[in-house]
Amino acid sequence: MEKNVRIIEVKRSIFENNDRDADRLRAELKEKKVFLLNLMSSPGSGKTTMLLALSRALKGRVRMGVMEADIDSAVDAEKLMEAGIRSIQIHTGGMCHLDADMTRQGLYEFGLEDAELIVLENVGNLVCPAEFDTGAVKNMTLLSVPEGDDKPLKYPLMYEKCDLLAVSKTDVLSYFDFDKDKVEKYARQRNPDIHIIYISAKTGEGMEELADWIVKQVKDWKA
Repeated sequence: MEKNVRIIEVKRSIFENNDRDADRLRAELKEKKVFLLNLMSSPGSGKTTMLLALSRALKGRVRMGVMEADIDSAVDAEKLMEAGIRSIQIHTGGMCHLDADMTRQGLYEFGLEDAELIVLENVGNLVCPAEFDTGAVKNMTLLSVPEGDDKPLKYPLMYEKCDLLAVSKTDVLSYFDFDKDKVEKYARQRNPDIHIIYISAKTGEGMEELADWIVKQVKDWKA
């Protein structure tokens, strides 16, 4: 006997609710003139090291704070605080991403008074973080040279969702089979409008260009 099985699209409902909540959060940030940048990448791509270099490039231009999201530990937030960067640590309770409500909780714990630019360093993962709108104004992904130039093909959603791709650790380009033309081609197959910058936190390459891009985004958001 044939039976009809009920199919419930749970994921769709979760994402739709989160998308609405993310839009509300962006409206709150717009009213308070606070720019939230969602930074995503795989573990080990150099997010925290890049943020240390970025804070130096932004000094005197934009006040930057950081919300560090990890499953456990506070090593990254501690490292940033030691460098004089206002930071808090968010523990996700085992989850591999942040959604809009979790981001809101972090923002209000961080404090929006006197805030100008807040970078959300999302959990190191190339899949889950891209699935959830955090309420950020812009999304940025970091791809390190040792990871290879094929990542936009393997993890398409990450690149579809990002406004900016920063290719990091360019100081080791000569040691790896990494093709700039290929990574740009693959990234733009996923997102024709994606902006691409090559950076090295070690040598400083591209950090001023990255800072200029961020300053423009912040000014446009506050206008």
